[in-house]
Amino acid sequence: MPEAALTDTGDILPEGTRGVVADFSADKQTFQVPWGKAMMWIFLLSDTFIFGCFLTSYMTVRMSARDAWPVPSEVFALSFGGEPIPLILIAIMTFILISSSGTMAMAVNMGYRKERNKTFWLMLATAAFGVMFVSMQVFEWTKLIVDEGVRPWSNPMGAAQFGSTFFMITGFHGLHVSAGVIYLITIASRVKRGFYEKRGGNYEIVEITGLYWHFVDLVWVFIFALFYLW
Repeated sequence: MPEAALTDTGDILPEGTRGVVADFSADKQTFQVPWGKAMMWIFLLSDTFIFGCFLTSYMTVRMSARDAWPVPSEVFALSFGGEPIPLILIAIMTFILISSSGTMAMAVNMGYRKERNKTFWLMLATAAFGVMFVSMQVFEWTKLIVDEGVRPWSNPMGAAQFGSTFFMITGFHGLHVSAGVIYLITIASRVKRGFYEKRGGNYEIVEITGLYWHFVDLVWVFIFALFYLW
């Protein structure tokens, strides 16, 4: 029988197969990064590749399209009884989403200060901004589909690829925002009930939620620049 090995921390681990099993089944941390935060970073990295592929494909399709590409400032203009205002709805959506990053950052700060009530309301405000953003996106889609006749397979305003790329990219991002709203409300309700205080007062989950939300906001900046301003 091989003798047990003594680790630097004084723990005794058996050698051989039993030692491998004991090591992998133990609660180990690399660089003192909690598992929840590490898994969120891995998820966001995979999502970065997906959005990167989508945006790269969009640029390739747009540059190779034979028909004229619709001018975003004209397509996404809104009229309030006078001359159409270019990109007014998109500008408001962008402002709302960037503002939500501010409330989320304050929620993380209040969470680490163990200000439970403030953390709850700031997370709820962030979720409300998300609902406003998705609602405006629904309005934008309705206008394009019903009023302009844009479809994923056709586009009366120019290149047919416009509809497919627009609905795919903005729809995928809107799905992320919707999932983030549900995530925020779930965590906020647990904060309000004192769920995390009963588990030692660790509000790290608020920061993990913030990582996801900031990523969604950052992706929108690239979509805004490449899809609406180009």
